Amino acid sequence: MKRQEHVSLGTRSVWAGEKDYLVHGATQVPVVHSVSFGYDDIDHWFQVATGKKPGHIYGRNTNPTVQAFEDKVKNLENAQAVTSFSTGMAAISNSLATVLSPGDRIVSIKDTYGGTNKIFSEFLPKLNIDVTLCETGNHETLEAEVKKGCKILYLETPTNPTVKITDIERMVKVAHKIGALVFVDNTFATPILQNPIEFGVDLVIHSATKFLGGHADALGGVVCSNDRTLIERIFHYREINGASLDPMAAYLLLRGMKTLHLRVKQQCQSAEKIARFLQKHEKVDKVFYPGLKTHPNHEIAKQQMRGFGGMLSFAVKGELDSVRKFLPRLKFANKAANLGAVETTVGPARTTSHIENTPEERAALGIPEGLVRYSVGIEEVDDLLDDLKDALSFI
Repeated sequence: MKRQEHVSLGTRSVWAGEKDYLVHGATQVPVVHSVSFGYDDIDHWFQVATGKKPGHIYGRNTNPTVQAFEDKVKNLENAQAVTSFSTGMAAISNSLATVLSPGDRIVSIKDTYGGTNKIFSEFLPKLNIDVTLCETGNHETLEAEVKKGCKILYLETPTNPTVKITDIERMVKVAHKIGALVFVDNTFATPILQNPIEFGVDLVIHSATKFLGGHADALGGVVCSNDRTLIERIFHYREINGASLDPMAAYLLLRGMKTLHLRVKQQCQSAEKIARFLQKHEKVDKVFYPGLKTHPNHEIAKQQMRGFGGMLSFAVKGELDSVRKFLPRLKFANKAANLGAVETTVGPARTTSHIENTPEERAALGIPEGLVRYSVGIEEVDDLLDDLKDALSFI
């Protein structure tokens, strides 16, 4: 299926990116495990190797199953070019390493995923790259810092784990005025709820491990853009440095994406009900969910998203001591460091999204030790509500 905006996202989730890779009447894309791809004609071989003709040479570079997965993401994000990686963090780190050089400056927000924050706070400064992190949601400060000059404006919206929202279109305008590139981590929203390229974003990033795959059984990352040259540069960096997506993982991600639209729809509906329930509960101090009118960025989320997502977080009274009592009582939730799966997954930020950070770093990021990240699965919402009600009664 070629790029067709008039075809619904639900249909494209099922069909996009697969037809060209079906073989011998198969209705499913095969898993191609071959490391190498042979050519009797050396001139044809050379043309494929140099990108003048379509085809594959070596698994570290490209693979048919991997390409089918990439094509589906490209279609759903309405992008022109795409490349994939072994993990979400590989997608982030390789993309940053491709563009940034010593002496460059990057501006971002404080509320990024813990691994991303570590790149900003620990690794990039060692390479003489200046990093400025602003309060998430403070668009005026972000604009002021961008106007000072930067190579990249890096955003994550909604954020992990406090689901804060940044106005993408507003920030793209100010960044492009000074020639900066805008990267957006779209993992939480998924292409079902948000397409940053529509707002002029230069690079969209996904940890495919999460909602895209949706079954907690495959690692992967992917980036896409309307700038083919940018993707070619990132691909070249990745193919040389080796963080390639495994074909079996690509197949699992591809299979998972067939139900992406259905899963996200169910997760959004359930998350809104759960957030409203928690907001009224006497044992809960605060709920973070952009679908609530009390969320500081609720109106921005309404404007740029087609739903509020299946992720929320909340702080219980009594903080960590209460979390220790509450979590083990949940029956319908995996206590694990993952999100976006068909099963509900729950855990404190200190052992999930920001385990790499110290308590002091988490506090500086506005993440209390008692914050619980709750990734809503596709279970019946009434069962999840009863489960939460029962577990909270033990605090």
